[in-house]
Amino acid sequence: MSKVQSSKVQSVQRAFMLLQQLASEEMGVTRLAEASDLPKSTVARLLKTLEYEGAVEWVDETGGYRIGPSIASLAGSTDPAADLIAHTHPHLVVLAQETEENAGLAVPDGRLAHYVAQVGTDNAVQISDWTGQRLPMHSVASGLALLAFLPDSMRDTYLSGPIERFTDATMTDPGELTAWMAQIRSDGFAWCQADYVEGLTAVAAPIFDPQGHPIGAIHVHGPTFRFPRKGKRDEIAALVADKARLVSDPLATGSAVH
Repeated sequence: MSKVQSSKVQSVQRAFMLLQQLASEEMGVTRLAEASDLPKSTVARLLKTLEYEGAVEWVDETGGYRIGPSIASLAGSTDPAADLIAHTHPHLVVLAQETEENAGLAVPDGRLAHYVAQVGTDNAVQISDWTGQRLPMHSVASGLALLAFLPDSMRDTYLSGPIERFTDATMTDPGELTAWMAQIRSDGFAWCQADYVEGLTAVAAPIFDPQGHPIGAIHVHGPTFRFPRKGKRDEIAALVADKARLVSDPLATGSAVH
C-alpha cells in the first residue's frame, strides 16, 4: 500500500472514530479531540469534511456536533429505530438542557427496554451512558412507561413471567405492579427511584405510533441526591411527558418516522 493510500485509510478510520463518539452524545472539537486522542487540528479538518457530506451537523444551542442527516438516513434504511432516534434527538437535547440531567430514549425489545440514545450534561457527578443496555421493563422508568401502555394481553404475559429483583426498591409483586401501571397510565409518566440501581432516580413517558402502541419512551435520570431538584418534580414530569407527546404527534400524521 502506498503512502497516499495509507493516509486515506487512516483518515477514514479517524472519521469513523469521530462518528462513533458522536453517536452517544454531542461534542465540540476539544472534547472530541480528547475522547479520540487526536490533535484538534485533525479533528477540525475531519469534521469540516463530514459536515460537508451531511454526516455531522453543528448545533448552535449546545455548541457541539451531532450525527447528521445523511448518517441517520443510512441507518434508518436498515434499522427502524434510527428514524425514531433522529426525530427524538432534538427533544432530548432540550430536556438535558432544561433539567441539567442526562436524557435518553429506550425502545421495547421483548421483555426488555433497550436504551438506544442518550444526551449528556457537564455535571461534575456523571451518570454513565446507558446506550446499548437492555434491562427488564419492570426495573426502569422507561420500561415501565412502555409496559404500562402495552395491550392487556402482552402486559399479562409479562407479569406471568419471571420478575427479577435488583434492589430493595424493585417492585416484583404482579398485583402491586398492575396497580402501579394503572397509575402510570393515569399520570402519563413513570417515576423510579433505585429500582435498578441504588442512588438513581428517573422519570419517563411513552412515545406512541399511529395505532396508539408504545414504540419508545423518553426519560431523564440523575443521582437521587440532586434529581429531581426540590420543588421541580411535577414540572420535570410534565416536561418529559410533553416532549414524548411532541414526538408522538408527527408519527400519527405519518410526517416523521416511516
